[in-house]
Amino acid sequence: MKLYGIPLSGHTHRVHLFLNLLNLPHDYVTVDLRNGEHKKAPFTDMNAFGEIPVLQDGDVTLADSNAILVYLASKYDDSGRWLPRDPVAAANVQRWLSIAAGKVAYGPAAARLVTVFGAPRDHEAAKTIAVNLFDVMERELQGRRWLVGDHASIADIAGYSYIAHAPEGGVSLKPYPNIRAWLDHVRALPGFVAMPASQAGLAPEEV
Repeated sequence: MKLYGIPLSGHTHRVHLFLNLLNLPHDYVTVDLRNGEHKKAPFTDMNAFGEIPVLQDGDVTLADSNAILVYLASKYDDSGRWLPRDPVAAANVQRWLSIAAGKVAYGPAAARLVTVFGAPRDHEAAKTIAVNLFDVMERELQGRRWLVGDHASIADIAGYSYIAHAPEGGVSLKPYPNIRAWLDHVRALPGFVAMPASQAGLAPEEV
């Protein structure tokens, strides 16, 4: 199994994290984004959109981090722990996958793109989206350890990376004790691996 991406990509990290949580051996192949490796063949033969991550599992090649999470949970987790089979729980997991692809991507992820990679995004708009998202999450996590149900699911894995690194994009987690506790629960999972931190964003006392 091969995972193509870069260490500072939250989309790549969520897949790398889940592979480790499932204890699945894999090779990590770093893609040279700076020189545009992802925008030309042979990479675009794996993902025509020219985006990371990409997972190769034997004859299966998959792009899109959330799709990869669904695939891994469906194929390698017989217990149904990570992707529930109950219709309501499964729908709630899908809700958070959609939030990860929407509000997380356009909020904390976009804000971090500006500060870490110098991307041409509206930084203030991204920070506003992040704060609005975190306000809702803080309420929903009241009295809960996980986003869905009573144990971790791919909903938590999809959300973790960019939310944990939101301060790098200039968004403080200080006002959100429930979110910070949830992040700690993810970090405590057996097999957890961290995404490397950058020096961008808030000073430690502001985080």
